[in-house]
Amino acid sequence: MTTYTEEDRGAVKDDNDTCWEAIERRDADVDGRFVYAVVTTEIYCRPSCPSRQALRRNVRFFRDGKAASRHGFRACLRCQPDAVGPASLHFEAMVRACRLIDTSDQMPSLESLADSAGLSRSHFHRTFKRVIGVSPRAYGAERRAIRVRDQLAAGRSVTEALYSAGYNASSRFYEETAERLGMRPSDYRAGGEGERIRFAIAETSIGALAVAATGRGVCSIEFGEDPDILLRRVERRFPKAELIGGDAKFEALVASICGYVESPHGALELPLDVRGTAFQQRVWSALRQIPAGKTVSYADIAEAIGQPTASRAVARACATNPIAVAIPCHRVVRKDGGVSGYRWGVERKKTLLFRERDQSQSRNPS
Repeated sequence: MTTYTEEDRGAVKDDNDTCWEAIERRDADVDGRFVYAVVTTEIYCRPSCPSRQALRRNVRFFRDGKAASRHGFRACLRCQPDAVGPASLHFEAMVRACRLIDTSDQMPSLESLADSAGLSRSHFHRTFKRVIGVSPRAYGAERRAIRVRDQLAAGRSVTEALYSAGYNASSRFYEETAERLGMRPSDYRAGGEGERIRFAIAETSIGALAVAATGRGVCSIEFGEDPDILLRRVERRFPKAELIGGDAKFEALVASICGYVESPHGALELPLDVRGTAFQQRVWSALRQIPAGKTVSYADIAEAIGQPTASRAVARACATNPIAVAIPCHRVVRKDGGVSGYRWGVERKKTLLFRERDQSQSRNPS
């Protein structure tokens, strides 16, 4: 186990709880007071880093980047915690813009956001998209969706959630939130009450396979060792939904997925009900374009979605993919070709890649 010395932490001016609260707020005002490192990614960041928030138990605090580097952590390419000069100033301006969006009752106009950053509208839009990974409008839509989820989960009415999240028209609210929640807001508020989710567990040569689907399409494909754990994951997501067994059509769908795991060929075309941020959706869509038998790097995907500096964000989107095989995140590897970082285990990733290459070579012998 790594030991973090008092010398490493000694110059951190706040206690761990205060530091963590700053990270939760993405507070740019405390940038420079400390950095935080995530043991699962081996990356250290500014407190204001807009990347997906890590679990508290995986976070360590250091006085600066040099202290974090001594313990094997690498600087985040997104927030550039050691940067100074114009790049650092641009990052801080974009974080302030995010905070303005977060705290505003209505989505601020592009002009007001650009003015707050001291940039032209076009320069601000380009810089925001480069630093944050999505456009200001997409970021605002995702923040509204998070507010809606929080409000509904707290038992607020749909009308209350609508206005407190900053929607000024119910049509816009239902158009956006139904897509992001994967069901009607009233059903989400009730923990999936009234939603019928078909669910089945099958055995494959690389472990148990759980498949769940709403009326819109497949919402989850997961591998695991324990079928009971796989079932409980779905139950936790929709505690009041009606989990039902599959009819003949659903059983045939599950069988086709199992068959694909054992003998992958072509694309696994399934109706999907996939929920995620705007950035995640772009990454997952790009993943579905990778043909079986081929691999690409995280940098390749970042380039494909028009965000060439977002390789680490792409890796995080792959790690949060809820639909194995059909959204083939296993086909993304490190730039050097190394296989790592699969949500359902590296050995499964290696097996899937080996089978796909084998099938591809057998169909196209040299």
